[in-house]
Amino acid sequence: MEFLNHINALLTENLGPFGPLIGIGALGLILIGLTLPTLLKKNVDPLDRIKDQAKGYDAKDSDKKTKLRTGGQKDKLEKYSNFLEPQNEEEYSAIRIKLLQAGYQSKNAVRTFYFMQFALGILFLLAGVIYAIVQSATGEPTTQAIVLSIIIPGAVGYYIPKYWVTKRQQERQTEITNGFPDSLDMMLVCVEAGQSLDQSILRVSKEIRAGFPALADEFEMVSNETKAGKDKVQVLRDMAERTGVPDVQSFVTVLIQSASFGTSIAEALRVFSDEMRDKRVMRAEEKANTLPTKMTLATMMLTVPPLLIILIGPSVYDIAVTLGGANF
Repeated sequence: MEFLNHINALLTENLGPFGPLIGIGALGLILIGLTLPTLLKKNVDPLDRIKDQAKGYDAKDSDKKTKLRTGGQKDKLEKYSNFLEPQNEEEYSAIRIKLLQAGYQSKNAVRTFYFMQFALGILFLLAGVIYAIVQSATGEPTTQAIVLSIIIPGAVGYYIPKYWVTKRQQERQTEITNGFPDSLDMMLVCVEAGQSLDQSILRVSKEIRAGFPALADEFEMVSNETKAGKDKVQVLRDMAERTGVPDVQSFVTVLIQSASFGTSIAEALRVFSDEMRDKRVMRAEEKANTLPTKMTLATMMLTVPPLLIILIGPSVYDIAVTLGGANF
């Protein structure tokens, strides 16, 4: 007890009245850091292996197939997959699609995303703890200030990857939306010149790469998957899912219907490209019409105060001088 009292007195002297609380929190973080590797390293349960053998295959073979499917032995986060990846199929599919739409097409993208959330959350939390210790040593902050200085950095670090992915997703979808009408015009020219749809998609991907690399990557992926022998309808639907852009989804629907009913692809592209150009003009007009409304607040903030100062300022000054002279 004397030893504990000595430690308590030492923490209180160096860190202030909340020194013992800060010490307990730091000790808890250290213990969590020491136990995490043990918890994350999960071995195959012998009972599960017996069940797998009863079903007709070995669990080790299943693990090998999973490793080959998800990136091989070079993936250092493979042994932590049960902790880093969602076990719910719907949740995993949702975050996988979001990462694809943001441009992260690696097989390990989901695992890396959750690892970055976990790592940045812990790092920012430790930074908050260090900041709270420094503040307690140099001053006497309140309990609320200490708690907020620890929790807020941890929350910021946890949500930084999510914010980054959402921003990348929006920027990529905007780029694809802006470049899609031009790509349709190029594709129509190529088809009318006698090229097939696959050749047209490949040529368009090369032509628009300088201005719209995201859309060029999608078209190139469609061309490569088609050459590999994948079903064209499924390839187009995968492209619509990867982009998440309504215009691309409509384009895929047009191509699928044209192939199903045997109509001319050139005619379908001509009609659809005209519609996309009209939509682009309408989007530009919509932004132009909303611009005066957005500028109203800024105009009032930057124009009205100087105008009031010019008009009322001299009168206020004269009144102040008159009242000052009368009081004197």
